[in-house]
Amino acid sequence: MIEMRFHGRGGQGAVTSAELVAQAAIDTGKYATAFPSFGPERRGAPVVAFARVADEPIRVRAKVYSPDVVIVLDPTLVQIANPAQGLKSDGVLVINSSHDADTLRRDLGYQGKIALVDASRIAREVIGLPITNTTMVGALVKATNMLSLESLEGPFNRRFGKIAPRNLAAMKRAWEEATVIG
Repeated sequence: MIEMRFHGRGGQGAVTSAELVAQAAIDTGKYATAFPSFGPERRGAPVVAFARVADEPIRVRAKVYSPDVVIVLDPTLVQIANPAQGLKSDGVLVINSSHDADTLRRDLGYQGKIALVDASRIAREVIGLPITNTTMVGALVKATNMLSLESLEGPFNRRFGKIAPRNLAAMKRAWEEATVIG
């Protein structure tokens, strides 16, 4: 089972990202769950979402405390929290950042595999808004190979309808531009 934790801010699409990944996994014959963890937060407040993907039915319904993958949609969260907390030593940190890996490793105290992409820039250029959810899915796919880009087309089309092509383009561009280190 692959356990993921998505860190973002309200309105950035962390919950949507988790749901898209889970739906794509289900569409390819796997089992998956996705769910958010937030209280009365408002737009801009930190939000966490979780997803699990497995080849067998998933019986766990708890938060993910020791994820295999952490996805950080908003780079400012690095300054106020440690999104890499609990990340397995052989896991992967997928982060939206224009900083270099060494700086992020130092700031987070994480020395494992890291995938970097400037998802905010890509989202602004391709979608027209700095909403990084679909962009970060592209970096996640590249860093983990757990899904294919093609497996996400159905979930993206169902979720976004006529704006799906822009979101798919942002995802593919992030996949192309993401750098995976370690």
